[in-house]
Amino acid sequence: MPTTPSPAFLILHGWQNHRPEAHWQHWLADRLTALGHAVTYPQLPDPDTPSLEAWLTALEGHLTDFAPVTASGRVVIAHSLSAVLWLHAAARALPGVTAPDRVLLVAPPSASVVLGHPEIAEFAPPPLPGLRLPTPTRLVAGDDDPYLPEGAQAAYGTPLGLTAAVLPGAGHLDLDAGYGPWPSVLEWCLDPAAGPIGMG
Repeated sequence: MPTTPSPAFLILHGWQNHRPEAHWQHWLADRLTALGHAVTYPQLPDPDTPSLEAWLTALEGHLTDFAPVTASGRVVIAHSLSAVLWLHAAARALPGVTAPDRVLLVAPPSASVVLGHPEIAEFAPPPLPGLRLPTPTRLVAGDDDPYLPEGAQAAYGTPLGLTAAVLPGAGHLDLDAGYGPWPSVLEWCLDPAAGPIGMG
């Protein structure tokens, strides 16, 4: 009997992230791989001093490889600076940006924070009002994220027409905030109909 195709996943990290094993994205990639899913979790170029153009080029390449006709769904999970990278890709209609079936944006830093760091200032978000996201998208952030002082709903949710899932005390949803294993996001990856992404 033919096997049922399984979803494929592209996991994108943020600034200064060298994919440490304890990080929730590494944990997620390991869990999804163990379950038999195709997972791409690349190290993006020069994560400490990233270039927007280099990251967009890398993303385009991964999206090109990310559209297997056998996949039953293609899912992008982008954290921190890569969440902003995804918005640039959408604004530019980057080839392949329409390939995913679902996208999760986690803890995107606000424009004021990005512009305040010369190493990443060129990643400052594109104009958001009127930006049409090509794929059903969820937005998740902590209510006390030091890199998102304006709040997720004000900075990103309202301009993009999304309702942010705001998690109390979750910080930047990184290792400093204790994320580590994150079963709720694994559940969302496995089940498109899963409820809101929670803290645990």
